[in-house]
Amino acid sequence: MKILDKQTIHAMSEVDWQHRLDALSYHVLRQQGTERAFTGAYTDTTLAGVYRCKGCHTPLFDSRAKFHSGCGWPSFDAVIADGAVDERLDLSHGMQRTEVVCHHCGGHLGHVFDDNVVTDTGLRYCINSAALLLDANDKAGV
Repeated sequence: MKILDKQTIHAMSEVDWQHRLDALSYHVLRQQGTERAFTGAYTDTTLAGVYRCKGCHTPLFDSRAKFHSGCGWPSFDAVIADGAVDERLDLSHGMQRTEVVCHHCGGHLGHVFDDNVVTDTGLRYCINSAALLLDANDKAGV
């Protein structure tokens, strides 16, 4: 899977993104939307591989970091590498949360929560399936 280069990403218009992505993925990645809980393709997936940004194909999460949290979206306790995602303060919908975006293309992925009683890392990355592609051919460190 080829990662989009930064020059291409910066040159892309919203129309280009609409042609590259399906409607739900565009809504999530480019408009900070979300999919309905428990409807995403990867919510219950246990296949090994690397989860990549659906917008630019950058590796984001290893399947070994995935766990079932019951929140309705795929959950991970760590990113695949430092710098893979950026975090931003999100004050939308009357809440204070930490938004997670792809460092490479800036696409909205979901949110990260401090769940130190649930995971060893103390984190739960709650990520929209529509923002991800599972690359089952890439086994990372497996």
